[in-house]
Amino acid sequence: MNLPNRITMCRIVLSIILLVLLVFPFDLCGVEFPEYIWFGTITVSLKYIIGGVLFLIASLSDSLDGYIARSRNMVTDFGKVMDAIADKMLVNGVLIALACDNVISPVIPVIIVTRDIAVDSIKMVAGSKGHAVPASILGKLKTICMMSGITLTFFYNVPFELLNINVSLGLIYIATILSIISGIQYYNVNKEAFSER
Repeated sequence: MNLPNRITMCRIVLSIILLVLLVFPFDLCGVEFPEYIWFGTITVSLKYIIGGVLFLIASLSDSLDGYIARSRNMVTDFGKVMDAIADKMLVNGVLIALACDNVISPVIPVIIVTRDIAVDSIKMVAGSKGHAVPASILGKLKTICMMSGITLTFFYNVPFELLNINVSLGLIYIATILSIISGIQYYNVNKEAFSER
């Protein structure tokens, strides 16, 4: 297993640890995470701070393994599949967990997960017909907005919270809208593959 694939596998492990941290009923086991006051007004939980650090590390590793794989010609089929799985586990899993905690609307993960299923299906059909499906610029912008929005959410929207500007949720909403638009774009670019016999 080459270096980029090792990084990808580490991201999967980090994603699992993060999801356990977010959804495990620690309170039923008598475990309570301490809370702190930031800037005199913002109450933060250590659970979300730890989660934010894990999410940030995992997100940065996503860019790192891709860069190494491309620059050193280490792109493999295994890496492509596992990288996609790692991304879905990290982002979609966290969105579902945040929705369960009433931090974001459950509509957001429903839209994102549905879009991902549709796009992956389009890629699969197009690939079986010999069509290459290039990465969408809107898809990349969606990823940047989503990663940034989730990171800010974990860190309680600081420093923007001090200005009463909900940048974290705004970025997540923008990412959700971009996901819908990019999903439609994927279909329009590849719809000929569905009409071929």
